[in-house]
Amino acid sequence: MSDINQNRLSFNQAVVFVKNSKQAAFAAMPVFGDEEDGTAETAEGARIFILLPDEDEGWTLRFIAGPFFSAAYAANDIIPANEIPERVRELLFVPTRCEEDWLTDPLQVLLAKLTQAAGIGEQMPDYTAQPAKAAADVVFPVSFIGLNKPH
Repeated sequence: MSDINQNRLSFNQAVVFVKNSKQAAFAAMPVFGDEEDGTAETAEGARIFILLPDEDEGWTLRFIAGPFFSAAYAANDIIPANEIPERVRELLFVPTRCEEDWLTDPLQVLLAKLTQAAGIGEQMPDYTAQPAKAAADVVFPVSFIGLNKPH
């Protein structure tokens, strides 16, 4: 196993971790812009999947997606266990800590806090000082969050 995947957990391992430790685990996928020639190299946003402890169910999966440098999310939902796409179950999760108020931070700040709490903050750019580019009432298309793609 490579060093970068050393602290990663499969979906099922992450669920057990969250239930037993009452801590969180997350996986993040960058979202690249649509360049006309298909060569976008910089991530414009991310999809973040956070497994959180839950008193009733043992765990819940929070899905947050949106652009960087904006206070607006394209999605901020809880995905029921029976609706979790297979491609999410194939992701590797990182044990971390997550506080409820973090879920209202701009996406890049949330990602920075999750990675710092996981002890892998050095792998993330410092986004915390960047200004927002979109207003809080901006709405993003469903295609940005990838929910319209086949599982």
